[in-house]
Amino acid sequence: MAEWTEVNFGPQHPSMHGVLRLRVKLDGEIVKEVEPIIGYLHRNAEKIGELQFYCDNMIYFDRMDYVAAMNMEVGYLEAAEKLLDIEVPERAQWIRVMMAELNRIASHLVWLGAFGLDLGMLTPFFYCFKEREKILKIFTEVSGSRQQLNYMSIGGVYQDVTDEALDHIRTFIKEFPKELNKIESLFVKNDVFISRTKGIGVLSKEMAIDYGVTGPMLRASGVEYDVRKAQPYLVYDKVNFDIPVSFKGDNLARFLVRVEEMRQSIKIIDQTVQKLPAGPYFNQKAKKPLMIRLRGQGEVYARTESPKGEFGVYLIGDGSLRPYRVRVRSPTFKNLSVLPALAKDQMIADLISIGGSIDLVFGEVDR
Repeated sequence: MAEWTEVNFGPQHPSMHGVLRLRVKLDGEIVKEVEPIIGYLHRNAEKIGELQFYCDNMIYFDRMDYVAAMNMEVGYLEAAEKLLDIEVPERAQWIRVMMAELNRIASHLVWLGAFGLDLGMLTPFFYCFKEREKILKIFTEVSGSRQQLNYMSIGGVYQDVTDEALDHIRTFIKEFPKELNKIESLFVKNDVFISRTKGIGVLSKEMAIDYGVTGPMLRASGVEYDVRKAQPYLVYDKVNFDIPVSFKGDNLARFLVRVEEMRQSIKIIDQTVQKLPAGPYFNQKAKKPLMIRLRGQGEVYARTESPKGEFGVYLIGDGSLRPYRVRVRSPTFKNLSVLPALAKDQMIADLISIGGSIDLVFGEVDR
């Protein structure tokens, strides 16, 4: 056997999403071994969360999956409010779903544009970010910030959604499906894109389950599992939507599932706008969200469906004003673990496309 060549990709590399380092052993251009090395973005968010008041931890969750901050906020609040025994008003629950689904689309658009760049396609990136910019303008209207939003609070949201923001949302959900069709056609009508994705990086249903893969990657391998359906939270049991599933398990399947998820998110947002009830947007018990000094006792675990997969938050309260333990179940961490198995015996160029199809965000991995 010829001696293998060892090559390092990252932690800064044009084809690496975030600060991932891959130690790759090659036989010519064939990948024989891949070792993902993480920790280059480690900010110790979980441990810092044990030193802060419950309400102050939102900013650390915002910065985990930093392109899906609203979804991270929902994940933390589902656990914190359960531990603190705070009920969220119905209007606030509908607003949270609305914002989480807008952020799901924004997150998928970042992935889609970056995935195109991985495969040498520049044009789709601009189309994707043009649409994402419309969502960020909505976030600026409701929260005052574009990306690290700190919009949701224990007991509700910091401020009500304005009529102007609702008008912008209505315009977006009316126009976006047509724009998404254009973006999708740029990919599926490109022979190079199809050749780089179809039949590449096949993840079987059994392997996906064994590795704990969740989210679009799991559904692209034929498993119809979505936390929003399996264990509904907020008002997801009051909206109608489908779970996109593919049985191919390859890069192309993961692409198609995420594109269809954006269409389903539009369907959900439309229903939240139409059904948004009147009433308070925060619990009176948490009237001053930034000044909440509540005591938590016991242990809770809450799971939500982030754009990358199942996002779990585990909290222990010892009766003090701060959580005793904060731990996170990161979907990207689990999804990344399957990369060595998918890339083995593939071309080195396919390693890049397989890694891109996972949708890696390292604030969440190196939490």
